[in-house]
Amino acid sequence: MSIRPTLAVQKLHQNAQVPRLQSEGAAGMDLHACLDQPITIAPGDIHRISIGIAIALPAGHEGQVRPRSGLASRHGITLPNAPGTIDEDYRGEVQVPLINLGREPFTIEPGMRIAQLVIAPVTQCDSIEVSSLDATARGRSGFGSTGV
Repeated sequence: MSIRPTLAVQKLHQNAQVPRLQSEGAAGMDLHACLDQPITIAPGDIHRISIGIAIALPAGHEGQVRPRSGLASRHGITLPNAPGTIDEDYRGEVQVPLINLGREPFTIEPGMRIAQLVIAPVTQCDSIEVSSLDATARGRSGFGSTGV
């Protein structure tokens, strides 16, 4: 049996909900809006939504904040910076920027599941400046170079 890393969660608001995996095979934990009242996001608008918690990630890990597929596919509610990154050493309140890419206003209700938090290992590396890079078959071919 493997031992899973632990995510330490501090509730900053009484109505905040601790993120939890919703199924045995879930990759992400749901993040719930911690609001005093509903917030309506007009098409094209971005609102930063409080989650009401602070977290301490396991050493060597990041928190990836990702959209919920149902909100994105049904209503166009997603993250403008998907996935967002929470660094291991951040201890402030977790907030989620949401953008409405849909055609209708959408209301975020208190306690609504608005995003997912995926905990992932991070590999840090050092940068060095070089005068040239090694050659590859692809070379400098970029966007669309392998077909549509």
